[in-house]
Amino acid sequence: MIEKLYQQCIELTNKRWSSVVLQKAVTSSFSKRMISSYSKVYDINIAEVSKPLEEFTSLHDFFTRELQEDARPIDAGDALVSPVDAKVESFGHITDDMVFMVKGKAYCLEDLLGNEQRANAYRNGRYIVFYLSPADYHRMHSPVDAHVVRQYVLGQNSYPVNEMGLTFGKKPLSHNYRMVTQLQATNGVQMDFIKVGAMFVNSIALTNTSNEWVRGEEVGYFTFGSTVVMLFEQETVEFTENVVQGSMIRMGTAFANML
Repeated sequence: MIEKLYQQCIELTNKRWSSVVLQKAVTSSFSKRMISSYSKVYDINIAEVSKPLEEFTSLHDFFTRELQEDARPIDAGDALVSPVDAKVESFGHITDDMVFMVKGKAYCLEDLLGNEQRANAYRNGRYIVFYLSPADYHRMHSPVDAHVVRQYVLGQNSYPVNEMGLTFGKKPLSHNYRMVTQLQATNGVQMDFIKVGAMFVNSIALTNTSNEWVRGEEVGYFTFGSTVVMLFEQETVEFTENVVQGSMIRMGTAFANML
């Protein structure tokens, strides 16, 4: 009953007009007045922000803020590093029938990737889901030195990807607007980096449009809270000990070793 009611409420409000209204509100010069309160409510560390709060032109400008150069050191080893500041929402094994679980919901890789051949590549592999809250730094960085094999967009609307959305929503990770980036690391290992849009807002901006990604460099940013899903082929990576469900991880921190 709760799940049905939740889904009906979201369907009623998640329309194109609501996206337009929200976008206009947060990009307006008036929204600049909300930055100070927003940073306090979400306990954002303004000392690491790249410029003073008064220099941001809108709430959206602050939300997509850059950080000071030394705010997120990149792990010195060869491990894959977290592409975002986020909560580790879920991680583990992909089943033989190409399914993984998040909040009790089964996600089919073919639905997520929109491609049966790519889904098959991850049979018995590994997955990890990073959830970005409205408080988090929302720029994305490359987890590894890699070549972009393919990049494409799926989905149209976006539904909440927060805890309630993942629990009661209609499998938002595989139905929301999302951008899929297929990467090939320098050692030949392939992986998928999936950027999932959040409620009402489908904005996923790329700041690196080349086919080459460098470990730790910025590649894009989200507008409002969102999620990153990463997929790995069988026996290609092993998650590090700091990867714990529900724990926070910072961009640049090692999260997996390549085997």
